[in-house]
Amino acid sequence: MPDHVNAHPGGTPSGSQRGDARDRLLQAAVAAFAAKGFHGTTTRDIAAAAGMSPAALYVHHRSKEELLHQISLAGHERTLALCRAAVEGSDDPVEQLGRLVTDYVRYHAVHHTTARILNYELAALSPEHQAEIGAIRSRIDVLLRELLERGRRSGALRVPHPTVTAAAILSLGIDLARWWREDGGWTPDQVAAYYRELVLAMVGIAS
Repeated sequence: MPDHVNAHPGGTPSGSQRGDARDRLLQAAVAAFAAKGFHGTTTRDIAAAAGMSPAALYVHHRSKEELLHQISLAGHERTLALCRAAVEGSDDPVEQLGRLVTDYVRYHAVHHTTARILNYELAALSPEHQAEIGAIRSRIDVLLRELLERGRRSGALRVPHPTVTAAAILSLGIDLARWWREDGGWTPDQVAAYYRELVLAMVGIAS
């Protein structure tokens, strides 16, 4: 057992200690994958960043790919949840879309390091994990397309092609994660508000 992990009298770490070690490894993996990419990162890089020995990583995670999967799963589930919350918070398609875009874009700005991994390291996942993440991404896409379609049918939104429009809206956040930097002169709230205006203009809503 690594020196820095305190053991109980029985010789095994507590649940909180195991959880802390897992969280440290996940945070270290996020930083390493964002800096070097999945394939450029070694398990030794991750363990060192977490202040642990390489062997300790395998006590908590079976592989580097498992770490990527856990990061990707948590991030995509959070994105789906915030999109659902935006839709469930109102019956007005304009309000729903405005909140969804605001929260979606803000999330990608605040968590841009993680978001880059979520969107640009998918190919490194195993086929099974790719399918799992792909299903979540599909639910996000369907949720937005259905919102746009409801708005189109009601006349609240001008959306000739809901499928293409949904893809364009989701691409805004995905690409934001690629270029966003904290020192870029815009706060997450500012860029989220501006993107909201852009999207509403895209569907015929004047600011």
